[in-house]
Amino acid sequence: MVLVLNGFYVFLSSVLSFALIMLFVAFFILGERKVLGYMQIRKGPNKVGLVGLFQSFADLMKLVVKFKVSLFQGRSWLAWSGVFLLVLLACSYCVLFSYGLSGFSSCNVLLWFLVVTSVTGYSLLSVGWGSYNKYALLSCVRSAFGSVTFEACFMCVVVISALVVGGYSLWGLAEDVWGLALVVAPCYALWLVGILCECNRTPFDYAEAESELVSGLNTEYCNVPFTCLFACEYLIMFIFSWLTSVLFFSGVLVVVLSLLHVVFFVWARGTLPRVRYDYFVGFMWRWALLVFVFSLFLVV
Repeated sequence: MVLVLNGFYVFLSSVLSFALIMLFVAFFILGERKVLGYMQIRKGPNKVGLVGLFQSFADLMKLVVKFKVSLFQGRSWLAWSGVFLLVLLACSYCVLFSYGLSGFSSCNVLLWFLVVTSVTGYSLLSVGWGSYNKYALLSCVRSAFGSVTFEACFMCVVVISALVVGGYSLWGLAEDVWGLALVVAPCYALWLVGILCECNRTPFDYAEAESELVSGLNTEYCNVPFTCLFACEYLIMFIFSWLTSVLFFSGVLVVVLSLLHVVFFVWARGTLPRVRYDYFVGFMWRWALLVFVFSLFLVV
């Protein structure tokens, strides 16, 4: 009976977390567009509703209504399976987000985060490979290899956190006031680079490099599939902002630091130029992993 109640509580909290995060995503997209507009000395969206508050919902309606003629669909069943898998991964992140701080047998939540993150590459490969488009194919290969790079860094950070705290539970990380970022500051800086790549954000948005790949993964997508890809990207960005705050700072300021990391994504998009892919991969595999491994031995 206790297990059933705990399962129902986790399910209910996961659904509520998904709804709240998606509501946050809607207003964050609006805020991002406004901030980017002012950074480029222009106005952002301000016509739909009071000061443009309903712009994201209008865009959602426009995306859902659009459609392609069935005979001109450039996607296969593999592409659809990739979209469904990415949505499943986003829901899994929400489950782990609610389960990590629930206190119910959450001793291995960091390991489950690692498992879910490792599946991201397969979803991206399916989305691009099944599109029958050379730009999408090149995009999915680059993005999947970048995801593998991030997984190696994520694994090192999880091991370092487990050594410092004494387990893979997020409950202990959230309750204890300590700062891993102060202990291994280079790891924190490299982690920020990694989450920019994992969340497909500038300057490491190799899956959607418009100047090179004509939007990459999104080339053959519209209406509901495009909305799912777009929303999942922002949802994963919020999850990793929260996870970064818990892993490296923890304590009572997790919410504030999570919002600061979300603002960091906007700042990076508005100011930093895109880095060449070969430079990024070479740096991550030659130097970043060495820094993580050295920090691991330092903590030990």
